[in-house]
Amino acid sequence: MPVEWQPVRQSRTHELVLQSIEQRVFAGELKAGDRLPPERELAPVLGVSRSALREALRVLETIGVLVAQPGRGPDAGARIVRHPDDALGRLLRLHFALGSYSLGDVLEARVVLERSSFEAAAHHASAEDLDEAGALLVRMGAPDVGVPEFNDLDTRFHVQIARSSGNELTSTLTSAVRESVRPLILRALEAAADWRATAAALNADHTELLRLVRAGEGARAADLVEAHIRGLHGTLVDEKPVP
Repeated sequence: MPVEWQPVRQSRTHELVLQSIEQRVFAGELKAGDRLPPERELAPVLGVSRSALREALRVLETIGVLVAQPGRGPDAGARIVRHPDDALGRLLRLHFALGSYSLGDVLEARVVLERSSFEAAAHHASAEDLDEAGALLVRMGAPDVGVPEFNDLDTRFHVQIARSSGNELTSTLTSAVRESVRPLILRALEAAADWRATAAALNADHTELLRLVRAGEGARAADLVEAHIRGLHGTLVDEKPVP
């Protein structure tokens, strides 16, 4: 029986550059803070055009592992960094908008992540971390705070608690998941019949959550944050059924 040949997949040049850089990161040859050689030196070493190299570097910058500094001097060029929060948030927000995940999926992910982070924070958070969370709550309760700022402070409060839990991955995922529904939560807050009453109720939850974390009552904090998330976020799920 004759062999049925299939076309061989050809990688685009910038993908080969990505693979080369990834291999050096995996091997420990490139670490956060390391600077890549200038384009004029790196492109011929890799055997690619400068345009292909730039395309690969743009991809790495988009996913939060590289920052490019234009110009000349010691700070110019591309440097390996660790900025996963913004990159994951952007990626998750786009996939959510495209329908890759339902509101229900995001709700359940938030519940799992934040139950874990609030319970862990009750045992591991430093006084400084919790003081920073407390300062966010003070601003959230200010009479002149508007809906967009309140939504931003709300996000920062939940992410701050996740960061104080001692688990960097939980913090990053919490930030990405919360960021993915930020526009929807903003619209829900703007549509509230009584914005001030809604803000007061949310702040009451936040205040009690912080008190429980300070008191080391992780299990109670986990239960309350789940109820808190299923409150406002849950109404979004109810209002927009999964197709």
